[in-house]
Amino acid sequence: MRPVPPGLKPVDVSLDAEGIDRFGTLRKIRFEQTPAVIVGAAGACGLGLLRSLRAANIPVVILDTHASAPAMRARQAHGVVVRALAGRALVDELLALRQALPGTPLLFLTSDEIALTISEFRNQLAAGYRIRLPAHERLVALMHKTRFQELAEAHGFAVPRSVTIGGADDFGRLADLRFPCVIKPAIKTAAYFEGGFARGYRVACRDEAEAVCRRLLGVGPVVAQEWIEGPDSEIYFCLQYRADGATIASFSGRKLSIWPPDIGMTASCVAAPEAHPVLHPLTAAFFSAVGCEGMGSMEFKRDARSGQFLMIEPTVGRVDWQEEVATLNGVNIPRAAYRHEMGLDASLDASPAAELTAPVIWRDAWMHWKSSRHGAARSVGPGPKVRDAYWRLDDPLPALYRVFGGVKSRL
Repeated sequence: MRPVPPGLKPVDVSLDAEGIDRFGTLRKIRFEQTPAVIVGAAGACGLGLLRSLRAANIPVVILDTHASAPAMRARQAHGVVVRALAGRALVDELLALRQALPGTPLLFLTSDEIALTISEFRNQLAAGYRIRLPAHERLVALMHKTRFQELAEAHGFAVPRSVTIGGADDFGRLADLRFPCVIKPAIKTAAYFEGGFARGYRVACRDEAEAVCRRLLGVGPVVAQEWIEGPDSEIYFCLQYRADGATIASFSGRKLSIWPPDIGMTASCVAAPEAHPVLHPLTAAFFSAVGCEGMGSMEFKRDARSGQFLMIEPTVGRVDWQEEVATLNGVNIPRAAYRHEMGLDASLDASPAAELTAPVIWRDAWMHWKSSRHGAARSVGPGPKVRDAYWRLDDPLPALYRVFGGVKSRL
């Protein structure tokens, strides 16, 4: 067993129910440099992060509760199945894993629940891992849509008008909004999505809004937000990594399709160098004002009536779903984060998107196809190269396992 770093207490939880040492293989690997540890492999998020790091020859250990998660099957991935991805159980798994790894690994997180767990237990993990997160209270506030709205308004940033509904007594607040609106959970929780609810609901009038709110309030408070006029292709984002009060790397992109339309996740996107001079300083100024550090991003939509970019919501403490689009377009933010935290020069990874000459489209083929069938996808014509979020000729297993997982869930 490798020596335990100072301040890190040995934790013997590496044996499974059959007494098999799940981390034994890692102890035999001769890592040429300190590895990065990705917590959570589900979906395109973990896979894009893994590929970004491996493109820089950074060794990666990736954790998930399912061995069949696409990123766990990626080429050059050291996948480890853990018992949990949240709570004290995840912390125990990380402490046990740490004893099998050299150096002080940098943690990369892929979901809000994972980020909240790491933040809550950061003092216990800090002796063995490099962790870059905002203060815990700030992290919680930025993940809560009502608190984010309050912070943005307090610092003078443009956001669509919204109200919080905590119960039927709050329905009168809907009269202050201009319809159509979108109804979303005030904070994303596993219980919300396990209830079969969508990420959001577009409503055309107050009666429809009240009906949707009644359905969702059983899981928790909701936010009703005025709809920003314009197609889905007017949704932009700015991905960043910040440390010590400065922006280390930044990239601006534009969504070409989302699924489901209006309220879904990114199905395809591309670099937006034309918007970078606006979105980069806006995002950096907001994160600076609220003291946000680590991986993060801000989503914007350009109002078709005014042409103004309005902030929709931030992603904090973790990588974004479409994080790899930045890497494909020459701005490898995960590599910049790793190099900065290891005390290396990260400037080569922080080139602004404005210098891009050959844009690359990042696309989840299945989601994009569904969006296109509904006429919601933006066509960009011939020219840009398309890279699939899952399928790569030199790394086919993640795509195959993604198909397998889809078939299994349907069955």
